[in-house]
Order: sequence, then structure tokens, then C-alpha cells
Amino acid sequence: MIEMVDKTPPELDQFQRRALIVGVAGVAVCALGAFFNLDQFFRSYLLGYVFWAGIALGCLAILMLQHMSGGAWGLVIRRLLEAATRTFPLLAVLFLPIAFGVRSIYIWAQPINANAPEALKHALAHKAPYLNVPFFLGRAAFYFAAWILMAYFLNKWSLEQDRTKHRPITTKLQGLSAPGLVLYGLTVTFASIDWLMSLEPQWFSTIYGILVMGGQGLSAMAFIIAVAVLLTRYKPLSDVIKPSHMHDLGKLMLAFLMLWAYFSFSQFLIIWSGNLPEEIPWYVRRLQSSWKWVGLALVVLQFALPFVMLLSRDLKRNARTLVVV
Repeated sequence: MIEMVDKTPPELDQFQRRALIVGVAGVAVCALGAFFNLDQFFRSYLLGYVFWAGIALGCLAILMLQHMSGGAWGLVIRRLLEAATRTFPLLAVLFLPIAFGVRSIYIWAQPINANAPEALKHALAHKAPYLNVPFFLGRAAFYFAAWILMAYFLNKWSLEQDRTKHRPITTKLQGLSAPGLVLYGLTVTFASIDWLMSLEPQWFSTIYGILVMGGQGLSAMAFIIAVAVLLTRYKPLSDVIKPSHMHDLGKLMLAFLMLWAYFSFSQFLIIWSGNLPEEIPWYVRRLQSSWKWVGLALVVLQFALPFVMLLSRDLKRNARTLVVV
């Protein structure tokens, strides 16, 4: 096994100070947005929160996959993956605005409008035992507890492994990662239903959780590659990461890209061909007005263009071109 070097480059202090400045500026902008339109702030906050939480969750899944597979590709980015998983306590705190604004975000948390469509009234009544505020917050607490505990032991045992080089610790990491991936799949599936799918409670998709997990893996892989390329300017990563490592990471990103595209198209094809009144409006609204340009941008910029570029072996071995993708 490659020995992990736990040395913090002095330049990292500059990144931390800049990140703190950006964080303070972000809080100020959020406060300003909440002042002008509180309901819109909560909805916008949910979008940004789910994106960044998805990167941390994707890193958790990739970290456990690396422990299970034992691939050399993960050794050079393990510290980056572990650092991402240590943000779960912060993410739990940052979930509080969503908890306080749940009645502004979700229609099922509001009193039923007498003029609402009958289909919506039926869906809200049928799903009320699941979609209610106390149960919603209780499930969220369970999700964060599971993610924080998994991240804690993965980080703790990884440091012990580097210090002692004992084989039993590697076995412990593998023993946690196997059921951990199952727990990750279950918690992310239910979290995606709670936080995203329930925005339109009359709509449902049995593939939605897998689609979200594919997006998390893709986002996490892209983020880790970008951070790794940035840190290759400094020691010790400048002496560790080689073109072969970038090639492996590029192949993994291509795999996650194809996985995300496959599930996205599968969901669209099944719902569009089924043409059921409780499912098809979800796509009809996204293919009309200005939303159609967002969908087109996803097809071109998040799939077609990166897919073609990642087919090149030379591009995947070049850190500067890979980070552009």
C-alpha cells in the first residue's frame, strides 16, 4: 500500500482564509435575499444545499467504493474524499434553515387549499402519514446521524491504518464499507424523496433515488478532480499524482457520466411513453417556456460535450484539460 503523507501545504492557509471570506459573503447574501422574499429564499436555499450536500455524499460513496475495491486510483485522493466527508456536521447545521422553512418550501406542509386540483388533494391525503413535518424532521435527523457516524469511523480507522499499517484495520474499513454502501443507498433514496420529489407530492418515480445517486457520484468526481489538480501545484500531491492517476480518475468520471445519463434517459423514456396523467406533467412543465433551454443545456453541456471529450485518452491523462471537462 502507498504510504499516505499527512502534511498540510502552507498555501492551504490562504485557501482557508479565502473560503472564510466567501462563506461570510454568502451568509450576507442569504440574509439579504431572506429580507426581500423569505419564501423564495427558502426555496433557493434548498437548491444550493442539495447540490453541495450531494458532493459530500458522493465523496462518501466513492470513499467506501475505494475501500471495497482496493484500487490504487483512490489512494491519491483518499485524503480529499475524507475531508469532504468531515463536512457532514456542518451540513447538519446548515439544514436548519430548511427545517425552519419547511412550510414555505413544501405544499404538503401547508393547509390544503380548497381550490386545489382533486388529484393533488387525493395525493396529499394519501401520503399524509409519511409527508408531515415531525416525521420529515425525524427522518432528516436519522440521515445525518448515519452519514456522520459512517464518516467518523472511516476517517478514524484510516488514520489508524496509516499509523500502524495493521492489516486488521483494512479489514475493518472494508467491513464497514460494504453495509455502509447499502445504508448510503437507502438514506439517499429516502432523502431525495423527502427533500426533492415531495416538492410535487402528486408525482413519483421509482428510479429517482438512483438518479440522484448517479448525479452525486458525478458531481463528487468532478469536484475531487478539480481540487486534486489545484493541489498538484504544491507538495506533497505534486510528487504523488501522476498522469496514470488522472487517467484513472477520468475513466471513473466517464463511468459516472454514463450512469447518470442512462438513468436520466430511462426515467424520461418510461414516463413519456407511459403518458400517465400523474407522471407526464412533471416533464411537460420542464419542456415548456424557458425551462426547455435548461434541459437542452443539461443534454449538451453535462452529457454530450463531456462524453465526447472524455473518450480521449490523452485528455484524461492531462490534468489541465481534464479539469476543464
